[in-house]
Amino acid sequence: MAKIYIDTSVVGGCFDVEFKEPSLELFEVFKTGLMKVIYSDIVIMELLPARQEIKDKIDEIPVNYVIDVENNEEVEKLADTYIQQKVLTNKSYGDALHIALATLNNADTLASWNFKHIVNIDKIKLYNAINLKLGYKTIEIMTPKLILKSIIHEKEKRV
Repeated sequence: MAKIYIDTSVVGGCFDVEFKEPSLELFEVFKTGLMKVIYSDIVIMELLPARQEIKDKIDEIPVNYVIDVENNEEVEKLADTYIQQKVLTNKSYGDALHIALATLNNADTLASWNFKHIVNIDKIKLYNAINLKLGYKTIEIMTPKLILKSIIHEKEKRV
């Protein structure tokens, strides 16, 4: 079963006109158990100022399909490396933490709507180059829309 790390933008996307449909569809996939969702204490912290309905969204997924992970020293060290290597700036430290959390918790894919710092092909190559250099696996990074397309493609291949 695939494990998908979601950042805060995917949760918020469920309530955003532009990203609502694919974000909600991805949450429905999580609810069925077709994929497990990974989210972190960083996501919870970033959601604190959000409306209650946004904060409650993650709780809709049955706990047996949820993996909650926490920030730690190794995560911070990897996030710091992304910044030291100038893939991101200090202003984007939260984004670096999401990428490090997904990488170190063996997510198959990181889902995000952050096109500037996360779902950015040039940056993805740099994150993965750093990951490999440090002995970590590469991380696939996609929008919820692309993840849903890949599910449909896999189903069509089986037919």
